Formats: sequence, structure tokens, C-alpha cells
Amino acid sequence: LEEDAGKSLHENFPGLTALDLNRAGTPLIEIVSAPDMRSAKEAVAYMKKIHQLVRYLGICDGNMQEGSFRCDANVSVRRTGSAQLGTRTETKNLNSFRFLERAILFEVERQIEVLEGGGTVRQETRLYDPDRDETRSMRSKEEANDYRYFPDPDLLPVIIDAGFIAVVQAGMPELPEAKRARFVAAYGLGSGDAALLAASIELAAFFEAVVAAAPGSAKLAANWINGELMAALNRDATNGDALVGSAQLATGAVSPAQLAGLLRRIMDDTISGKLAKQVFELLWSEGGDADTIIDRQGLRQITDSSAIEAVIDQVLAANPDQVAEYRAGKTKVMGFLVGQIMKASAGKANPAQVNELLKRKLQ
Repeated sequence: LEEDAGKSLHENFPGLTALDLNRAGTPLIEIVSAPDMRSAKEAVAYMKKIHQLVRYLGICDGNMQEGSFRCDANVSVRRTGSAQLGTRTETKNLNSFRFLERAILFEVERQIEVLEGGGTVRQETRLYDPDRDETRSMRSKEEANDYRYFPDPDLLPVIIDAGFIAVVQAGMPELPEAKRARFVAAYGLGSGDAALLAASIELAAFFEAVVAAAPGSAKLAANWINGELMAALNRDATNGDALVGSAQLATGAVSPAQLAGLLRRIMDDTISGKLAKQVFELLWSEGGDADTIIDRQGLRQITDSSAIEAVIDQVLAANPDQVAEYRAGKTKVMGFLVGQIMKASAGKANPAQVNELLKRKLQ
């Protein structure tokens, strides 16, 4: 348990140091791990898991750009076969998963270069410069185990009894792994889809809100959220480290009710999956609801068998060679004919009916 300190700023103050005290005194939790990680990717995975947990628990918004969640990366190298850990450096205040990985990779290479050049790695605090993609020395550490900027008494011991722990455990929310398992058991999702949805508490809530508004749509909803919705969020994200959070889902133009309305029209065959993508893009960019967009754009799927048969007859008459090839055993021609039929119907013919009626006519 600590209190946040002031922040030194140099970028916009040539030759000067500015102090930002906005976060000074803010309580924070520092989690210290043992030196168990062996790669930058492993360190990033660990950090992402902690990030996920604190957001699920509601104890931190996880906003890395604003400093709510940061990492100090301790890095050391040792020769293969050596049991003794090398001298470590600490790179402070990394506020991005990408910066964490790049800082560690740079520091590993820097330390190896120092040692192979016959030098000695100094124990020190370093800063990462993302513009130059390098770490730079900030200050040395006089004592390995205990250094302070100024005299300060140690905190008194914090005694946490079993009763308090039991109360906290009883009030904890459903955590990611339990949610993933429930999504598999309750909704019949694959483990991959369930893991993607459970990775973010906001995304999981979005999914369950969609399913509640469109009963029976769980698998379809998972596909659309993990596919079209995530693609749209990532496309519009301004930060490469952006995770799906409440702010992103709120500003993203498609709400659970809107997506549920779209899925209901897929499920009742009003529109095909291909046409639904057009509707989704309009929902995202313009808002409204699926039914209004479908009617305004004339996207309702053709399900009248006689109307579909008329289009099929037209395509078969225009492609006698392909019809002959199919009847001679070249069944791959079926895909070409289906494509021509869908093109002739402007994508509105029900694909299942097209396939069924076409096979019947080609027999």
C-alpha cells in the first residue's frame, strides 16, 4: 500500500522540470512478483491478467494513459547455465502493454551488450523513451534492498483476519474464468468464444444483454460480437493498447438492443448474414434500428419460392455450359451458379432456399 507521488514533466518545458501533483496522495496498491518470468511476452501476459482482474473487481478503471495502471519492469540477464541472477535494472512507470514489451526487449539487449563488452550492469532506475524506443538512466540505487528519497517511517502491520477475508470473498463478483465456464455451460459456446467474451467485464455484460433481448441467439451473438463488433471497435480505436471497456462500448454506435434487433432479423430469415453486415455498418455509422434500415434500403430477403425459382431459371438459361458440366459430375460448378443467382437477386435471395431449389432443378 502506497501513496502516489508527484510526476516530473520535461517534454514541454525545455531546460526546466515541471511537477504535476494531480495524483499526489492518491492511494495505490503495488503488486510485487518474484523473478519468475523469462520473456517480455510472459511479462505482458502477466500484466494483462492483473489488469483484467482489477477491472473485474471494480477496484481500478485500468486507464493506463491516465496512470491508473502502470508497471515497473525489473530486468536482469545471466549467462546460460548460471544459477545466479544478474544485476537488475528497474524501468519505471510503463503505461502501455506495448511499451512494456519494447522496454524489456531493449533492456535485455542493452545488458547483454554491456556484459559481452566486458562491462558491468549497474543497478539503477531507468526510463523508457517510446520515441527513440530505448531506456535511459534516471538514477542509481545506493542500496539494493532499501532506498528512500527522504526519511519516512515504515507503515504499521496490517492484520487481516479470516472473518474479514470470508466477507470479502462472499461479496466478490464472478471472475473471468468462472464466467467463461458459465458461458460454455449455459449458452453452449465454444471455449474460444467464451474466453474472448469473458476477457472484458463490459463485453461479457454486452453479450448477455444481447442474448436477453434476442432469446436463442447466444451462438450467433457471440459470433457477431467477437467478429463484426470487435472489428468496428478496433477500427475506431485511437490507441493500439485499447481494450474493450465501458467507454468504448458506450461510444461505439451499436447498443445491445440494436444488435439484438439485427440478430432477430437474421434468425427469422428477414435478411441473410451477408445483408446483415450492410445493416450493421449503417447501424454503426448512422444509428437507428435494424427494421427501419432494412425497410429503407429494401434489404428484406426474398423467401418466395416462385420468385427465387424465376431467378434460378434465368441463370440456368444464361449458363448452359456450366449446367452441362454439373450434370457431367463437376459439382464444383454449383458454387459458380449460386453466386450468379445471388448476384441476379442483388444478394436478397435466401441462400438456403437457393441451394435447395437449384439442386432440385439440376437433377
